[in-house]
Amino acid sequence: MTNSVTFQNNTYVPVGTSVGLTELDGEQLIRVVKPEENTEPDVATYARLLGPGFHDGTIELDVRARLMPWANIDCRGFIGIVFRASEANDRFEGFYVRPRNGRSCTDPQRRIHTMQYFCYPGYTFAYFRERGIADYEAKANIDMDEWVHIKAEVTGASAKFYVDNMDAPALVVPQMFGGSDARGAVGLYVDNGTQGHFKNLTISYAD
Repeated sequence: MTNSVTFQNNTYVPVGTSVGLTELDGEQLIRVVKPEENTEPDVATYARLLGPGFHDGTIELDVRARLMPWANIDCRGFIGIVFRASEANDRFEGFYVRPRNGRSCTDPQRRIHTMQYFCYPGYTFAYFRERGIADYEAKANIDMDEWVHIKAEVTGASAKFYVDNMDAPALVVPQMFGGSDARGAVGLYVDNGTQGHFKNLTISYAD
């Protein structure tokens, strides 16, 4: 694991990841990777932003996923954000996209799982799938190795998630599992097999 990294005036600390700076297409970016040996999905693997706690407001950023050499067919380019992360990193809300399930995917079942809301601990994609709950996933017209703009609008227990500057939210979560009162850090999230690239993080705090 690396030590803290400063990028675009923000400082990040790795949580279950390696975090560093890299260059892509002549542009310096922050890069986050989950270790190959940690294969448990939807856990605390992100770069934690140091700064004031986030409760309500808007989070926007650009993300770009590439696969690591060890990635297998189940690695879908998972990349996104966490928010309201506790100081101990043992609870948070999360939203990520699976670009490999997007535009180039020929499997219709995977296509409907291109984005995901989850809440750690406990309310992972596996929890929802095992119970036949489809309310926390949706389609998106995205692909691997391209920039995807993500926006989260958070108010109380509800959240709206947008992908690529769409007018209407791609996913609406009226009752997040973390409740309405949680406050905590924002983070840059990756999961199995992804090397995640991030830039242009903007946070608007409503309280």
